[in-house]
Parts: sequence; C-alpha cells; structure tokens
Amino acid sequence: MVRHALPERKELAAGVADPELTSDGHRQAELLAAYLSTEHIDAVYTSPLVRARQTAAPLERALGVTATIVNDVAEFDRNSSEYIPIEQLKAEGDPRFHDLTSEAWAGNDPRDEFEQRVTVAVEGLIGAHPGETIAVICHGGVINLVLAAVLGIDTDGPGFFYPNYTSIHRVASSRSGVRSIVTVNETAHLRNTGLPMGIFQKG
Repeated sequence: MVRHALPERKELAAGVADPELTSDGHRQAELLAAYLSTEHIDAVYTSPLVRARQTAAPLERALGVTATIVNDVAEFDRNSSEYIPIEQLKAEGDPRFHDLTSEAWAGNDPRDEFEQRVTVAVEGLIGAHPGETIAVICHGGVINLVLAAVLGIDTDGPGFFYPNYTSIHRVASSRSGVRSIVTVNETAHLRNTGLPMGIFQKG
C-alpha cells in the first residue's frame, strides 16, 4: 500500500476539492516509480482521487501496466470541499490540525461505512491475487485502517500514525486469512532529495 504524493492546497466554497499534485509531489511520484520498477508487481490499483491517480501514473509507465481504479479505497474525506496538507495546518497553528490528530472522527463518510468499504475492497483485492504482489495507491486514512486491523488496534480517530508522502507499507496476506506487516513508512526513494516527506521528515 502506497500513500499518494504531496497535493496542492485547495479550498472551495462548494463542491469537492480533489486536488492535483504539487511539483514536489510529481517528483516524489517519479522517484517512487523508479524505486518500485525493480520489483515484480503483478497489478497496480489506485483510488479514484486525482492525487492518487497522478501518483500512480509514473509507476504505470515504468511497469508498462494500466492501473485499475478502485472507488472504495478513496479517503474518508473524499467529498470534502477543502484539502490542506496536515503539515501546513500544523505550521499555521490551525485548530483543524488538532481535529485531525485527535480521537475525533474527521471524515465526511461515517466511520463504520468507511471501515466497511475499505475492508471489503482490500480483502477483495487480496482474494483476486493469490501468490502475487500488487500495489495499491491510496491514502493515509486507508493505510491506517488496514494496518490497525492487522495489529489489532482499535482507534476512534482518523489513525494511529502518520504515513509519509509516497511511503510504502507492505503487508503479507495468506489464503488462510493471516496478515503480517512487513514494512511501515518505507521511504528510501526520498532520501537525500530535499523533498518534503510529511510532518516529521524531509528527504
């Protein structure tokens, strides 16, 4: 599972924000593709949101595949009229930063509906690829939900950790239903680039 690259800040009076990537975000996505192009990946899936699809595009080119859009791995705020990178909220002292990092649910979708749609979608992808490796380009909330389930963590808020931009999170999934976390927040492709990675790190 891969979190999308850095998106633009976008705030609308009405409608769905769904921002594109920044120039740094496009560079992150290119480096991600170069890093993963050395591995055997059987299929690529992506959230329908623009930031995820644009992150997936360089990987599609590198692997010579076409990503399949999976609507149900979209983020919990998929219908929001604003998208502000969380590190900007923190730097500005915006009270919405506390909302996103508190135990309060900040999603537009009800939490139980978000959990249900993501769980069904991810389990469906696992079932469709026995013995194969797939990449799912998605979002921090989605990744938090999946990893929390593997770890047996019950969280009420949007997540228990912060996934960096274009971070890779590897989960081994057996046919018997056993799930094992292999790596979390893998970002070797961003080292020494000077590119932003998120709240805590810079490449």
